[in-house]
Amino acid sequence: MNNYILPFIVFLIVIYGIIKKCNVYDSFIKGAKEGIEIAISIFPSILAIIFSSRILISSGFIDFAVSSLEPILEFLSFPKEIFPMALLRPISGNASLSLMLDIFSKYGVDSYLGLIASTLQGSTDTTLYVISLYFGTIGIRKIKYSLYAALLVDLIGIITAITLVNIIF
Repeated sequence: MNNYILPFIVFLIVIYGIIKKCNVYDSFIKGAKEGIEIAISIFPSILAIIFSSRILISSGFIDFAVSSLEPILEFLSFPKEIFPMALLRPISGNASLSLMLDIFSKYGVDSYLGLIASTLQGSTDTTLYVISLYFGTIGIRKIKYSLYAALLVDLIGIITAITLVNIIF
């Protein structure tokens, strides 16, 4: 049944185009051209985010930050194993997902850290990626206040994730 859903939707679109007397093929080609133009225009933003996140991970900065901030993290009852994921989540969804999977393999999915990692992954967003992609695509250069607000929301999401896991589990 699932194999027939997409062809059925395409068939409905073609029928709708015929009823509206629209050249469906030309509309499809026009949309494909516009899609390629958009992909080319956002490519530098995506490349910059990927490049910067790889540098951040490969440089050892994350390990340095965790070891430097360990006393503060302990005072705040912030699990040091979660800190790298919380730091990378606003930058790269794939990097934070990889760290979450590492937490799952080391501590287990249903462990305290696994629950925090899952909750954090679902309650925060890839802020820098989204801002650079969306704002860069439409040419907005003044992102200061949007960035502050988005990073504040990410911080609230991180704090809330840890707090809720502590309360519920």
